[in-house]
Amino acid sequence: MEIQEIVSKQKEFFNTQKTKNLKFRKMYLEKLRDIILENENLLNEAIYKDFGKSKFDTFTTEISFILKDINYYLKNLNALAKPKKVRTNLSNQIGNSKIYSDPLGCILVIGAWNYPYQLSLSPIIAALAAGNCCILKPSEIAENTMKAMSKIINENFPPEYLYVFEGGIDETTELLKLKFDKIFFTGSTKVGKIVYKAAAEYLTPVTLELGGKSPVIITKDANLEVAAKRIIWGKFLNAGQTCVAPDYLLVEESIQEQFLEMLRNQIKEFKYEPDSEQYTRIINQKNFQRLIKLIDKEKIYFGGNYDEEKLYIEPTILTNINWKDDVMQEEIFGPILPVILFKSFNQTLNYLIELEKPLSAYLFTNNSEEKESFTQKLSFGGGCINDVVMHLGNDNLPFGGVGNSGMGNYHGKFGFETFSHQKPVLEKATWGEPNIKYPPYSEKKLSWIKKLL
Repeated sequence: MEIQEIVSKQKEFFNTQKTKNLKFRKMYLEKLRDIILENENLLNEAIYKDFGKSKFDTFTTEISFILKDINYYLKNLNALAKPKKVRTNLSNQIGNSKIYSDPLGCILVIGAWNYPYQLSLSPIIAALAAGNCCILKPSEIAENTMKAMSKIINENFPPEYLYVFEGGIDETTELLKLKFDKIFFTGSTKVGKIVYKAAAEYLTPVTLELGGKSPVIITKDANLEVAAKRIIWGKFLNAGQTCVAPDYLLVEESIQEQFLEMLRNQIKEFKYEPDSEQYTRIINQKNFQRLIKLIDKEKIYFGGNYDEEKLYIEPTILTNINWKDDVMQEEIFGPILPVILFKSFNQTLNYLIELEKPLSAYLFTNNSEEKESFTQKLSFGGGCINDVVMHLGNDNLPFGGVGNSGMGNYHGKFGFETFSHQKPVLEKATWGEPNIKYPPYSEKKLSWIKKLL
């Protein structure tokens, strides 16, 4: 079926008003949940073929997020969709005011390869919960997961409601030529700019979930043992191919030797070996070669080994790093962890303020003043104090970037709002009409209006 034909059918179907029915939305959310559970083995096999992701990691970082999202909307949809009554000001009496959450229409979601199920289906779930029709374009880089999603969705959903388009850059380019009511993109800043430019042709609203170099600051007042364990887990999860992964460490100089030793021991304890269940391979040759070039052999503190045939890169820590090194010029998106030392917390924070705003930022300390400075001074999409990555798991927190790391957010009620228009409606009584706003004007009427304000 042609791309244009699907889009046209979705627009027609949306105009039937069927998707505005809450029972309809819940029915298909339940259906999506059921087909994911029924096809879990298929999904596991597909993602393992793409980059060796284990059944354990696939459930904890992909499937569990999707099921949690579906259950959240099934439980909260009535409350989210209910018109919100708000105060009516004095000049609009006698009347009542409400805000209606209106679905936008036909949504295009462009997914990412690094968490191909979660980053494709989580926004789709929010869009369906909000009452929209959707087209999903998964990343072709994770080819097997793209085909798996296409199979289970296109065989079970009417295309005029939800459809998965397979294909690569050409297919995505064709999609971006069409008019949608919202585009949701997850990926690189470079491609995000292309999507944004295409959307501007029709003034289509866009949510961009991008990336950036997410810093982790570790001060002498941190619990170093806990910091090492959480940082190593968060950094090397998915072999570092995580948009909110710690990109580099800023370690207070007085604790460097002790903390570096803890990091090394933690990597050894987690046993990130080739073909191990807890470690993922690099997605393809292109990314593998890019990452290898970022490893300065003279600055390796730990790791640095790799196996090109298996697309395996050993967790690698680099020390004696400065801001001009190649590894500090772009988001790493792989299992390489540069360490920069600092003497002054405030000077380091002031330096970070001048950089592009990252998708995430992290601080390890038990110093209340440092916590306050971090949250008040530094701009970033989202983050943690004394942990990494885990803010994504809280439905009550919005997830999204700021500045170069993206725009808009989702998760929980924020996802529902992202794919809705907040439509205000004022209903007025037809009796008791005052004349002060109507001509002819007078000084007396103006004085009354000023009092009402």
